[in-house]
Amino acid sequence: MGWYYEDFQVGAQWNTPARTITESDVMHFAQLSGDFNPLHTDFEFAKHQRFGKPVAHGMLGLSIVLGLIARLNIFDGTAVALLGIDQWKFSAPIFFGDTVHAMVTIRDMRETRDPRYGILFRSVQLVNQTGTVVQSGELNIMMQRKQEGVSQS
Repeated sequence: MGWYYEDFQVGAQWNTPARTITESDVMHFAQLSGDFNPLHTDFEFAKHQRFGKPVAHGMLGLSIVLGLIARLNIFDGTAVALLGIDQWKFSAPIFFGDTVHAMVTIRDMRETRDPRYGILFRSVQLVNQTGTVVQSGELNIMMQRKQEGVSQS
């Protein structure tokens, strides 16, 4: 079971496990999304574009961030809802073969009117193997709160 709202504190920070982005990841994402832009899927086309080779979809990077954060296991079973993706920036390309991880920081916390829930404001950076931040922004989430006198099992 994941952590509850009260288990977090402003300034707490985590680095997720890393994963390597493969051509297969990009092709599967193209199939799921229907986005077959040759910038992502055609090596010959991409050779003549800005980066000289295919790049992963920006939204694939964002999706991978969510999966990497899930691997921390601290939100499992206690996260209620993703409330927003704010000020998300795509700062650098993600290439096939890049290995990325996410850095998550609790920027702020707020109780809600409903005493069962609280909100975490999380600043997140997706970082590649050279230390370049390729994406960043805020992923705000509603969390369960501990309930006095109620079993959490």
